[in-house]
Amino acid sequence: MKPIDILILSNGPGEITTWVRPVVVSLRNLLGNDRSQVRISVMLSPCPHSTGQESLIVENYIEVDRVQSSKFFFPFILFGKTSDNWDWRKKGIVLFLGGDQFYTLLVSKRLGYKSLTYAEWEARWYRWLDTFAVMNQPVINKVPQIYQNKFIVVGDLMADFTPAPLDIVKMVGNPFIALLPGSKAGKLTQGVPLCLAIAKHIYQQRPNTYFILPVAPTLNISDLVHYAQSSHNPLVKEMGGVEASLTVRNINKVKKYFLQINNGPNIELINDSPAHSYLRKCCLALTTVGANTAELGALGIPMIVLLPTQKLDAMRTWDGIPGILSSLPFVGSKFAKFINSQVIKEGRLFAWPNIWAKEKIVPELVGELQPDQIANKVLDFLNNPLKLQKIHYNLLKVRGNSGAAFRIAKIIRDQLDLT
Repeated sequence: MKPIDILILSNGPGEITTWVRPVVVSLRNLLGNDRSQVRISVMLSPCPHSTGQESLIVENYIEVDRVQSSKFFFPFILFGKTSDNWDWRKKGIVLFLGGDQFYTLLVSKRLGYKSLTYAEWEARWYRWLDTFAVMNQPVINKVPQIYQNKFIVVGDLMADFTPAPLDIVKMVGNPFIALLPGSKAGKLTQGVPLCLAIAKHIYQQRPNTYFILPVAPTLNISDLVHYAQSSHNPLVKEMGGVEASLTVRNINKVKKYFLQINNGPNIELINDSPAHSYLRKCCLALTTVGANTAELGALGIPMIVLLPTQKLDAMRTWDGIPGILSSLPFVGSKFAKFINSQVIKEGRLFAWPNIWAKEKIVPELVGELQPDQIANKVLDFLNNPLKLQKIHYNLLKVRGNSGAAFRIAKIIRDQLDLT
């Protein structure tokens, strides 16, 4: 067989974790590990939800041979050169797994490769793109019949990411709770002190509760600690007044970091990314809006989604014109406050699992959130674990049946005549 290139286009943290990961594993399982014959490259495009560390995460995928970060994407689109002057084999395929589907058209035409686009909800550019792998039949029904022969139903990629069910009722006996306050300053200034105050209230009632806080790849621990101290973060006093300091311990010859709350719990800081093995120990997570909700949903971890409005300009990750306006210097804060206030009035769903289900299967708390009220809601869940178990099963159910990644790999094999 002639050597082939598989170029995957993706963008944000959710896509590279829940879409790219299972697909590259399936590609290697089906096509083998001979890199001289099958080379897998991942090219990232800009994303409003990006942490800036997506390329580092993909570099840890042993199935992938080459990765290019998003900052080099548009130079490649314009001039055709990658940051490391990649060579390209004569035969290949461009696989879309996140971003703008138009990029698939541009890149496949530039390289002279076939294209395969994974479409979760809507397919675009179907007149010019070669093949679509779609989540379900309704996606195909939106397309003119003349183009429907390009479409293959493969199922939901997120379901391939979903592990086996958890026994949440058993886990509540010695509960682990994950705190995910966000990755950017606007969210962290509210999210960190709010989560600390909630944790202290829970600890006072359930001292056997263990808390973890996965540190976003864009953060270092010293910066994170600043958000937990009123000397650096004035919102600490508004969000419950609970502060924490950094402690370091050697446990089994491993250095571990904790946020220590006075008369409260130690919160273990997790530097591994992604932190899936730690999250799977948790019966509940407290999280801000964003890609975290998709990741937790795919793992089946029950969550409470927090959107405090004490600082309305914190959320500036909207797509399109609202995202551009809220990111403008000087006036962006005012635009963000206005946009977010209007969105909240609409009563829309924020958590990805709720958006997928088109109903509120995980709680979303919006407003001037008070730590004691949220803690009481958490304690109610811990005292009634069947409620958490129901959320867990609903999260698994909304993602559908697994197998989409393998079906996509088979389409690529067939498209490149590798049978």
